[in-house]
Amino acid sequence: AMCGIIAYIGSREAFEILKKGLARLEYRGYDSAGVCLYDVDSGKLLLLKKAGKVSNLESSEPLKGTLGIAHTRWATHGGPSDANAHPHLTADRAIAVVHNG
Repeated sequence: AMCGIIAYIGSREAFEILKKGLARLEYRGYDSAGVCLYDVDSGKLLLLKKAGKVSNLESSEPLKGTLGIAHTRWATHGGPSDANAHPHLTADRAIAVVHNG
């Protein structure tokens, strides 16, 4: 099992595109998933991450933005949890990071 990383930048809303990309990586095994989008209207990073399946990323309000990153995590350090799921944000919420190991 290993992590999966996907990104999108374009003219379409990115949330569903990134979720579908993560779903295609589900066969690899993972314990949590997350998405971070840049909302150009607010200038903010919008983050949604959950322990468990990609389907847990269903949100009552889909994240808005046309660029973003997404990640499925296989825990090698720290247990599976919403807090340990990627992406991670800097303290000022200006930068989002995903990594594999």
